[in-house]
Amino acid sequence: MTDTPAYSGEAIPPTPGDTLVFENDRVRVWSMTLEPGGMFDFHQHHHDHVVIWPDAGDVQGQELGDAEWGIAQHADPGFVLYKTVGSSKPLHPHRIRNLGGEKVTHFIIELLETSPSAVELPWQHNDRGSFTTPDGR
Repeated sequence: MTDTPAYSGEAIPPTPGDTLVFENDRVRVWSMTLEPGGMFDFHQHHHDHVVIWPDAGDVQGQELGDAEWGIAQHADPGFVLYKTVGSSKPLHPHRIRNLGGEKVTHFIIELLETSPSAVELPWQHNDRGSFTTPDGR
């Protein structure tokens, strides 16, 4: 695993998880499982989405082009995040890595209908964890 993001120039995958769990015309549900120290490589979110952590976990994220892993996420069981991506463009590509010594799984629920917002809005979450980014998005 390198500290400096490099991508071969291929299209960034729009798959925010490693396993598609469910899909219909309104929602798509993914799971993402990260082994201890494991990483899920660069991907993009094209839809507003909800992230659910059934169990505890600590991860870091890195946006494409950033030298640092500036996104920090701590989840207690039941941590929920919501992101308005907006309809004008997808989120900036990013990757995520597990900082803990245990395997962690979380679920990403994509809302496939057009976002009610044209622009990206800040993350929202419940009180069962924390999510911070260098720029507050």
